[in-house]
Amino acid sequence: MKQVNKEAYNFERYSHPGRWVSYYHQIQEVLRLEPKSVLEIGSGDGVFRNYLRENTTIEYLNIDVAEDLHPDVIGSVTALPFADKSYDVVCAFEVLEHIPFEQFERALAEMSRVARSYVVISLPHFGPPIQFLLKIPLLREFRFSMKIPFPQKHNFNGQHYWEIGKRGCSMKTVRVNLGKYFEIIREFVPFENQYHHFFILRKKHE
Repeated sequence: MKQVNKEAYNFERYSHPGRWVSYYHQIQEVLRLEPKSVLEIGSGDGVFRNYLRENTTIEYLNIDVAEDLHPDVIGSVTALPFADKSYDVVCAFEVLEHIPFEQFERALAEMSRVARSYVVISLPHFGPPIQFLLKIPLLREFRFSMKIPFPQKHNFNGQHYWEIGKRGCSMKTVRVNLGKYFEIIREFVPFENQYHHFFILRKKHE
């Protein structure tokens, strides 16, 4: 079901500095996997799409339920209209929280089915962070960050059905669901954007 109108991607409201940090990691993590083909779930504002199409030879396709975002294919992550093992990498950045958590596992199963090797996702991770940065001349910069557990109830805001760290959606629960289909080869929260939690996943082969 469509939730996000095109107007939601207005530059002043949507593209804050932390989101540009996430764009960097989206591109970096996918390029590290050296794919020949990529399927992106969700159109967003097109930064990731435009970079891959204009600066790489990767075969790129995106799918979204929102017609006004002009995706290549209109469709849902819970029923991807693609054959098994169609793309080297399937990715979804800040997308899966837009479906009820009860459908999260189904979406993961579909992404696993369509991917040949890897899936890269980011999810919203609620919780006030503690951050510390120290930079002294001639010494390596030191960064430290951690989330303070604060499991408040999530109230649907018209877009997000759930977020990691909210009551009933712990990190453990998310990892259990991921582990049914993937090996988590790496995960991280960018220091400059503590709200986005990245997972680099290798598909489990039967």
